[in-house]
Amino acid sequence: MENEIGTASSSLNRLLDAVPAGELTRLLREAERVSHPRGEILSRQGEPIAKVYFPVTAVLSLVTTLTDGSTIEISTIGNEGTTAVPIHLGAESMANATCLCQIPGDSLSIDSESFRAAVRRSEQLRSVMDRYVLALLTQVGQAVACNALHSTIERAARWLLTSHDRVRADEFSLTQEFLSYMLGVRRASVTVAARTLQAADLIRYQHGKITIVDRRGLEEAACECYFVMRSAYEDAFAPEVDRHP
Repeated sequence: MENEIGTASSSLNRLLDAVPAGELTRLLREAERVSHPRGEILSRQGEPIAKVYFPVTAVLSLVTTLTDGSTIEISTIGNEGTTAVPIHLGAESMANATCLCQIPGDSLSIDSESFRAAVRRSEQLRSVMDRYVLALLTQVGQAVACNALHSTIERAARWLLTSHDRVRADEFSLTQEFLSYMLGVRRASVTVAARTLQAADLIRYQHGKITIVDRRGLEEAACECYFVMRSAYEDAFAPEVDRHP
């Protein structure tokens, strides 16, 4: 199992890698590496969460669906995080969010009860999870402001940068339909944003794949929300001495 998942020094998930080696070894014994196709539902809004996931190459989304059927992403979860926050906080489900795979890839899966037991016996894991929760709250709060105040082009650039950080590759699978779903806008608006970014030689979009051509230029096109969100996660996983000078 460890050969398939990782080693005691690296699980390929930043949150888990912030856990001391001994605790990580115990967690990996409980884990299974699984692959997710795009659009797979990992947990449904209001239903019990049976497993928690720690993305390795997959990128997951928490999306909320309103009574009229409209949807919007409220959080992105990649190799910096986990879907385990509700379990960590003592809940059994998420009342307002469904978790699905937005970019295909792998994650580490752990039974919810096993994860809950691991948190109870490990002060270090609780500390890492608490810091991650704070970073996630920053992301969600910033996304509210971003969705209300920034243009589709700025938001699309921010979303592409966030995904680029997590997939460890300049090219990844993405349809305009799915991006419109994530941003909560019409597909026509996403088409205009993608064409604008491509015309500026920042990205290349072809046959359902996005290639990041000019990372620095894409950062300039994005709103400040990207940098706020990234900084929150960097702070969460900074060495103890850096977080408490």
